[in-house]
Amino acid sequence: MTKSDSISGKPAAQSSPEGGMQSDALSSGLYIVATPIGNLRDITLRALDTLMGVDLILAEDTRQTRKLLSAYDINTPLSAYHDHNAAKRIPEILKMLEDGKRIAQVSDAGTPLVSDPG
Repeated sequence: MTKSDSISGKPAAQSSPEGGMQSDALSSGLYIVATPIGNLRDITLRALDTLMGVDLILAEDTRQTRKLLSAYDINTPLSAYHDHNAAKRIPEILKMLEDGKRIAQVSDAGTPLVSDPG
């Protein structure tokens, strides 16, 4: 199995020093995931693996993110997180992280929390 097999929904794997394959399970925590600006095919394999491997995806606009997730048959639960609800959501998100959840944060396009004035 190769890393790209995870796109089809199979667990991600990588070569171990012993020459075999091992699972590439994610640890608990918050993952900041860059998404394509324009072409959905510009996403990285690592981003897809992360989006498939987390317990929850926080999205700036769930409608936009759902298009991306649908294109790659990713069924991870999706929830809105943006400027208008951040103050209310932060305690809930912190509790999930304390409980060992794996959470990804994405924006509509690009990298969340990184300003690009260009």
